[in-house]
Amino acid sequence: MEYLWAFLIGGLFCAVGQILIDYTKLTPARILVSYVVIGVIISAFGWYKPLVEFAGGGASVPLTGFGHLLAEGIRKAIDEKGFLGVFTGGMTSAAGGITAALIFGLLASIIFK
Repeated sequence: MEYLWAFLIGGLFCAVGQILIDYTKLTPARILVSYVVIGVIISAFGWYKPLVEFAGGGASVPLTGFGHLLAEGIRKAIDEKGFLGVFTGGMTSAAGGITAALIFGLLASIIFK
């Protein structure tokens, strides 16, 4: 059942993005940024964490999950470091994923020149 819910929730995020691409004048870049911002906003209200627990990778892998990751990192850093956590928390929480994306992108560019 976990896989089914992950597929359905992740597919819903993708379907909404495709509908926005097809029926609006929004560019894909603006839609992607909007997904990150929506993830931050939903996380700020405390609604995204239950969605991640319910849908697993279907909610944490799309860009809304990246927004949630940034918001949670900032929240944790503010608790630990105070106001300076606003500037460091998001990147600290996402550093592993960003580093992996850079390394794998570099490897792919070297292999598939």
